[in-house]
Amino acid sequence: MKNQILINSLSEIDTAAKQFLSELGDSRVVAFYGSMGAGKTTFITALCKALGVRDDAVSSPTFAIVNEYRSSSGESIFHFDFYRIERISEALDIGFYDYIDSGCLCLMEWPENIEDLLPEDCLRVHIDVLPEGGRVLSWEK
Repeated sequence: MKNQILINSLSEIDTAAKQFLSELGDSRVVAFYGSMGAGKTTFITALCKALGVRDDAVSSPTFAIVNEYRSSSGESIFHFDFYRIERISEALDIGFYDYIDSGCLCLMEWPENIEDLLPEDCLRVHIDVLPEGGRVLSWEK
């Protein structure tokens, strides 16, 4: 079943994040695909905010590769940015499987750089920029 969320402007992102979380179900590993500037980090920030992470705690882990946040309930949320990954071994070196096997929510940017490591049950979300500047999130369950 194909799912979509339309985000016409940045003012709608918090509502879209809450809607996405309500439709997430049991998925714990979520890969976000989109071009540079499509809004992957912005949407992940909105998701974390909706889960009760402090606004100032969320940032792109471009250099660190992974950041850990805490939801309002104390659960860990892992935010990955694989943009700078050049070899699969780099993801393995940070303990990639430990993170995705933890049962914690794992949100990934630039997953195409580690595609071979993604689990079968990974939820693949595409963020596309619309001509008028809005975004559409799409995924299949």
